[in-house]
Amino acid sequence: MTELSLPLSNVQMELLRLYSTNLSEEDLKDLKMVLARFFAERSIKLANKIWDEKGFTDEGMDKLLNDPAQ
Repeated sequence: MTELSLPLSNVQMELLRLYSTNLSEEDLKDLKMVLARFFAERSIKLANKIWDEKGFTDEGMDKLLNDPAQ
């Protein structure tokens, strides 16, 4: 495979190497779901980390939702 000199990320380069041929519509749909799940799980982990670091609680969030002036 020829190396590209465009400013592509390592993820883009890897995906180009893996899928140098066309995927079926079903495979493309599945790949999009895998990628969406990966980024969703990563976002949830980050949100949970921030939640813990800030010492948030369910009760505190309920209070904020019910009384946004506080």
